[in-house]
Amino acid sequence: MLQISIDDSLIILVKGDITHMAVDAVVNAANNALQLGSGVAGAIRKKGGPSIQEECDAIGHCEVGKAVITRGGSLKARHVIHAVGPVMGSGNEDRKLADATMSALEVAEANGIRSLAFPAISTGVFGFPKDRCAKVMLSSTIAYLQSGSEIDRVFFCLFDDETYSLFEDELSRLTND
Repeated sequence: MLQISIDDSLIILVKGDITHMAVDAVVNAANNALQLGSGVAGAIRKKGGPSIQEECDAIGHCEVGKAVITRGGSLKARHVIHAVGPVMGSGNEDRKLADATMSALEVAEANGIRSLAFPAISTGVFGFPKDRCAKVMLSSTIAYLQSGSEIDRVFFCLFDDETYSLFEDELSRLTND
């Protein structure tokens, strides 16, 4: 685990299963149809129960680079923030991922969420390179927290050693320069 202070907030890297996180909200790496299929979304659907998909169906759609919120169903987290990242090859992927990260943080703030956990958005079936994901998501989160956020803790819950290591290296680089 790596923990870094950014103004009055913490960024904390952990390795594990995001569905086990006891935070106010977990972030789902969503598709724009808000269908909880495989990867992080599938794990959230399986552990959180059908009510999350039902709320997503009621919302219907979310643009790439944006985020919406639902309740957390049976998860430890009270809410799920569904952030739609880019598919690799769609163009302007870094900007879209930065927008999705910022949108998730804005949705969290607007809903009084003080702690949330992100996965490595778009690095599964969407094919986004993990090292670029780490750079984009961490730099966006640092910039957001430095702008006067009320969020206390932002976790990056990373599923495997490779992804954790890339995020750890990037967070160290960004905060030691």
